[in-house]
Amino acid sequence: MAYFVQPGRARRVYRMAVARRIVDEVVTRRPRGDLARQRTRVLRRAMRPSRRLRIGLGPWLRALPARLPDAALTAALADLEPPVRVAWVLRRVEGMRRYAVRDQLLRLRVRDPWPVIDAADAAELPDLEPPDAFAFGPGMDHPVRRRPLIPVAAAVALTAALGGALVVTENEGSLAGGEGPADDRRLHLLTAGPGARRGGPARLDVWPARGDLAGDRRVTTRALRAWARSPAAPRPPGRGDVGAQLLFAGHVDGVPTALLRNGDRVARYSGQGRPVEIFTAAAGDGSTPLPLGGGRYLLAPWDTRAATPGGRKVRVDAGVTERVPAPKTPCGRGPLLRLEGADGTRTVGDLGFPRPAVLTQRPAASDPDARRPAPDGRGAKDASGARAAAPLTADGVRLWDRVACALPRPERPVTEASARQFWTGALPHGGGTAEWVCTNLSFTAGGPAGEATLLRRGAHHATGSCDAARPVSGTWWQAPSGRWYYLAAAGPGLVPHIQSEGALRATEVRGRLLVASSPRSAHHSGVPITLTARAR
Repeated sequence: MAYFVQPGRARRVYRMAVARRIVDEVVTRRPRGDLARQRTRVLRRAMRPSRRLRIGLGPWLRALPARLPDAALTAALADLEPPVRVAWVLRRVEGMRRYAVRDQLLRLRVRDPWPVIDAADAAELPDLEPPDAFAFGPGMDHPVRRRPLIPVAAAVALTAALGGALVVTENEGSLAGGEGPADDRRLHLLTAGPGARRGGPARLDVWPARGDLAGDRRVTTRALRAWARSPAAPRPPGRGDVGAQLLFAGHVDGVPTALLRNGDRVARYSGQGRPVEIFTAAAGDGSTPLPLGGGRYLLAPWDTRAATPGGRKVRVDAGVTERVPAPKTPCGRGPLLRLEGADGTRTVGDLGFPRPAVLTQRPAASDPDARRPAPDGRGAKDASGARAAAPLTADGVRLWDRVACALPRPERPVTEASARQFWTGALPHGGGTAEWVCTNLSFTAGGPAGEATLLRRGAHHATGSCDAARPVSGTWWQAPSGRWYYLAAAGPGLVPHIQSEGALRATEVRGRLLVASSPRSAHHSGVPITLTARAR
């Protein structure tokens, strides 16, 4: 990444040596920093490398990979503007989604990232070879050392003597000899049998190990050791052993990749020399795919077919999908895959986290099918009398195309998200048509949360929390005339009602939409407004 981002057309050996020096200094100075912060520091330094980096470059020139990227690609990248070059590298080399690239560019102080990302996606450059084509040789995947070796060796020996050794085991066999945290715990590699589920719940712990390298002891050992060295590796109290479940080990775009699970954490190992990526995945949720990188996903073993939300078939080989394009929304979030299997049909979507979430819908009030149960029993009424969440229809996919970009990125990973359009109509005083949506989110750590959003053409307003069973929400809104009103809407069979301490004057309810006028500046006076919903 640092190699491609650098400006100019310097000789490739110097570019690679400088790139490696940048990464070494970032990693060794802040070894426990999270990956996003380290990436930002590397990109910032690589975009405008200091001349100091070329002084004393000898140790890094002696630690280059056997092969270097094509000079034609390097030269073509040099013609791009620095932010566009960064966006291209993040998209093509790192395989990041558009919204993630946008967040990274903002951290690099790029004011308007979307045109930059569009320019990067449209750039016609020579083909990029697989990253493993430039892999460093054995023993060369650690930061280059410039200090005398005797003090370093003495420090390592003292640390090992004080802390003990980590013994990594796979099933019954010992895999000792790798570097790892200084403790005496054992990390066991566990696997689930092909028939572990047998009609039981769809949990991650019943996923069998898959991939063409699942039986390769060398690859799985390397993945275990890489995870054991990570600051986020399991650290149980005392001296208890740690069990890591192997979910996948195989080649992904030519790169040896492994997925390991422990509790609610999944680690993705993507080849020697790369940091392990760890994300949260509820252990009880085995219904959604796991990311393998590069836009590919590992499907649940009981999923038999996959397609895009638009209906294009997605090729699946041994549970691994072909490259799945990001949702075609302005923010790159939204419906991602339509899956079919033993558990029925469902749609999963990208909501800003590595693992997709199951997207569902509750029928709108105008839906004629909302009053009768589905043939398979899905979408039956819940305890409150409202229709429960059901798989997405074509209208549901279109709704989620809009809602996904309107929702703020949740602070916690989401396992399931349900959207319900509970009001649609014309806003007063020439405001045009709009729809009010209540989105219910379920998180990996448990506990649902409802978010209400007022959607208009080209705009959206987050309007606070909501209850999908009895939705009601309100917000201040400025009419085209410039005057402010307080709007509130409620679900079918309900009427919105407000109370305030003199902040609102006239109040009118039209159907299920409440419109209240206010004195000048009342919308930001801080006077509390109590909003409730009453039965008709």
